[in-house]
Amino acid sequence: MTETNGNAQPAQPQVKMQALAQYVRDLSFENMVAQKGIGGADVQPDIQVQVSLDARKRQAPNHYEVITKFKVTSKNKTGGETLFLLELDYGGLFQIEGVNEEQLHPFLLIECPRLLFPFIRRIISDVTRDGGFPPLNVDNVDFLALYRAELQRRAAAQQNAPSTDAVS
Repeated sequence: MTETNGNAQPAQPQVKMQALAQYVRDLSFENMVAQKGIGGADVQPDIQVQVSLDARKRQAPNHYEVITKFKVTSKNKTGGETLFLLELDYGGLFQIEGVNEEQLHPFLLIECPRLLFPFIRRIISDVTRDGGFPPLNVDNVDFLALYRAELQRRAAAQQNAPSTDAVS
């Protein structure tokens, strides 16, 4: 017998998401100011943040791994010298049920990183502070916009790829 929601329509399966684990997969921080002696009153940091995402199925049923990669570069606006470089790969293991196959990919690359982001922000803040700089509080990341931009980039790359059907 099919369960209904009162309007004689089958009920949607309830989405269940559980974070099983979170971890730092890779972390690197290079303080160029200390290494090269860059300094003075004319240091004006320009901070660039790059974010990339990856997700894959694990062997256990309904288990997925999501890796969020942050690359934070601080350069001096006046001279262009790199002040610091921080690279963080932060992973999460999730158990996800009730998400249909068409929606699983966006769910993994939007909802899971949203859950991980506060922890990533704290790590970046702590590492920059412990590295001798003011703590960097990374702005919120719009993972939906990031996902859509990646889809557009892939579609454009596919359109610009040479056709393999052409006869030479």
